[in-house]
Amino acid sequence: MTVEVSVLATSSLGDRSYLASDGQLAIVVDPQRDIDRVLYLAGERGVRITHVVETHVHNDYVSGGLELARITGARYLVAAADDVRFARDPVADGDVVPISDTLRLRVVGTPGHTFHHLSYVLDEAADGDWRTVGVFTGGSLLFGTTGRTDLLGQQHAHELAHRQHSSARRLADLLPDGAQVWPTHGFGSFCSASQADAPESTIGREKRANPVLRLAADDFVTETLAGLDAYPAYYAHMGVANSAGPAPVDLTPVTRADADQLRERIAAGQWVVDLRHRKAYAASHLAGTVSLGLDGPMSTWLGWLVDWGVPITLLAENPEQVADAQRELVRIGIDRPAAQATGRPEQWAASPQALRELDMADFPALAAARAGNTPAGLPDPQVVLDVRMTNEWRAGHVEGAVHVPLPDLPRRLADVPAGVIWVHCGSGYRATAAASMLANAGRQVVVIDDMFDRAAGAGVAMAGAA
Repeated sequence: MTVEVSVLATSSLGDRSYLASDGQLAIVVDPQRDIDRVLYLAGERGVRITHVVETHVHNDYVSGGLELARITGARYLVAAADDVRFARDPVADGDVVPISDTLRLRVVGTPGHTFHHLSYVLDEAADGDWRTVGVFTGGSLLFGTTGRTDLLGQQHAHELAHRQHSSARRLADLLPDGAQVWPTHGFGSFCSASQADAPESTIGREKRANPVLRLAADDFVTETLAGLDAYPAYYAHMGVANSAGPAPVDLTPVTRADADQLRERIAAGQWVVDLRHRKAYAASHLAGTVSLGLDGPMSTWLGWLVDWGVPITLLAENPEQVADAQRELVRIGIDRPAAQATGRPEQWAASPQALRELDMADFPALAAARAGNTPAGLPDPQVVLDVRMTNEWRAGHVEGAVHVPLPDLPRRLADVPAGVIWVHCGSGYRATAAASMLANAGRQVVVIDDMFDRAAGAGVAMAGAA
């Protein structure tokens, strides 16, 4: 096999982009907005990008395809049926796109995730004929699942789920069992109906493992729609940006803010986000800030929680962390943070009174506290708050807990009952974000910094599914 397919993973958003080449010429599939990664990889491989390919108008990130095609002079392949505001090479089901003497793409219409979704079959020349290597499936056929079908509105979800079933069946019928499957979604992205069940796959494996290829259409539709949970609010802006044609990114350093300016921004109701690890945040932080560490999907949760357009200031230990956060944020269309500050919390505080701590505990501590043996130094839990998503809650939760999904918390702070709150999620990341917002609202809060699957074993009484 002469073709080489390289994965460019964006783990923070749960997506993959691809660079495929014959050693000289290359195609790029579904690139993220920070295209310097793609250009670096192409340079490292010594290949020239001749085609940039979009499987669909993305809803979970701003595409870098238009800018990548402009910089490289590559042809930009976008579905002919998609209504976009920029010049592109329109392609449709049945088109064959020559890449080189040894590579070609075949365009296959696979509606379901969107109405005009396309997949691209990659063939290579072999013994005077063409041999299928694999298929770039975007948000169609994923590893053990499919792309969700409700992103264009609930009114279309049922129809698109039926189309998703038909599209997956079409790929399975069209391609050999040994063909590789290269999806864009499924690795944490809320664009997938559920998460991938493997790190790689083939058509043959999907026939054995994927519900879309094992269930009848009506059963698949019912199961898929029943399993869909909420998706990030910022998705509403991604399709609009991608259809209009995204602007180039600017990753240069942003304005620095001193302690007085940080105080003013917090007082004005702006978002000041602490990017440090949650344990560092709990030990000491600037009051009025929100904890969203770079060790988790910061941009997903920040983009979901903020009112779109609100100024965002970033706090970090060093400029490299701020640069990493900027890169994460431009991928979802938050182009220029309002300001930044680096260093230590005491440097960000205009006075010592502006610093705050958060209590942390674990599930054994919660079990002990509920049994009347609250660990020393911690307040008794009067409210247990679960900020996981609805599907997580339904699968099992702490008995007597109050459920407010993290994305709903900013507008539902008043719904959390009075008293000391012990808050948990699945690991501690979302719980710390929630605790920071609750503390900003004047609540006394303890973060349960622990894995939820340890709760029952720690002796915490559980309810819901087993």
